[in-house]
Amino acid sequence: MEPEVQPRRPRPIKKILIIAVVCILAAAGGVFAAVAPGLAGGVMESEAGSAVRTSPGIAAPVVAPVTSESAPANGAKQVNPAAPVTLKVNNGTIERVTLTSTGGDTVDGIIDAAGTGWAAAAPLKFNTDYSYTFVVKDGAGRETSTTQSFSTVSSSHEADAAVYPLDGMKVGVGQPLQIIFSEPVLNRDAVEKAIKITSSAGQAGAFHWYSDKMVRYRAQDFWAANSTVTMDMQLFGVDLGNGQIANFNKKVNVSIGDKKVAVADAAAHTFTLSVNDQPVKTLPVSMGDKRFPSARGYGVLMEKNRFDHFRASSIGLKPDDPAYYGDVDVEYTIRLTLSGAYIHQALDSAFPYIGNANVSHGCIGFLPDGAAWVFDNMGTGDVVNIINTEGDYAAHDDGYGDWNIPWAEYDN
Repeated sequence: MEPEVQPRRPRPIKKILIIAVVCILAAAGGVFAAVAPGLAGGVMESEAGSAVRTSPGIAAPVVAPVTSESAPANGAKQVNPAAPVTLKVNNGTIERVTLTSTGGDTVDGIIDAAGTGWAAAAPLKFNTDYSYTFVVKDGAGRETSTTQSFSTVSSSHEADAAVYPLDGMKVGVGQPLQIIFSEPVLNRDAVEKAIKITSSAGQAGAFHWYSDKMVRYRAQDFWAANSTVTMDMQLFGVDLGNGQIANFNKKVNVSIGDKKVAVADAAAHTFTLSVNDQPVKTLPVSMGDKRFPSARGYGVLMEKNRFDHFRASSIGLKPDDPAYYGDVDVEYTIRLTLSGAYIHQALDSAFPYIGNANVSHGCIGFLPDGAAWVFDNMGTGDVVNIINTEGDYAAHDDGYGDWNIPWAEYDN
């Protein structure tokens, strides 16, 4: 009897196929992590745990992302035009930076030696929108471009100033330096620190604020004869307070002439000029009468005109006033105060009183020859000291009354 033939059982190939597939994938450099049946949960780890694949079959090192810090911040408003514009990057380098205004003006800048920092090399403009584009490169050589924007302080917060004397002027020893700001100054210390004043004679001085807009500077004594005074104002970008930003830098050089100081004596009716402390001329004068006495103390000569026109109404006189003189043409005028005190040639009607009595409205009146001599020999910044008058001091800011303020009070 022949034996019974049993059917052949199929061979178990599943496990073999899975293992083969794993091997094939591994051999091909494939990334794979799986649990193989029957392998007690074993895991095959990916080779990409510390690499970034940039192309099939090629792994590259991990590259840290580039980070940047820029100033001003993106979208910033009312940026001070003097504020630094900077860029700093980490984990990369700066390839190029472009800073332009909406009007097309380009602001130059400098990339540092390491290639990780950039700074604008010029100040910005007021009331201007800027676009700020920078390109950076990471460790893998990939470039990224970023564009930001900001705007600077608007015109409503821009502060200017008028400076006197002007650059290159020659003035007398009594001329203070004066700055009148267009906007109120609250940060006085910041303004004073931004102004450097030097004298070729080595004289130190002090600032004195007459108001929140006007400041003056003088030395303790008159400026040294024939010296030079320099005022270097680095005020661009200085915050005056209330968001008002100064918009200028300016350097002013002033030449000081001979020391010319005159004494006008209301009792003796004389005017004596000394040059470099030596008397050179005494002239007869008529000064302010009892109703309008000349102001006492030091006055500094201001503007002068060969011909001028005076109006009685400018000092408050009306036609029914006995002192009213109407409108008159006057010669050889030199202003002493803003309120209307002058040195000038007296009116013809006053000639008999010159040297004998005081009949003016506070001015110092001369005969024609005397008025012409003073006009030719004295000028802006020279000093007149009025003595023996019943008048009080003029307001210190009614002209340049700085020398009537004691030094201890001026320097505070």
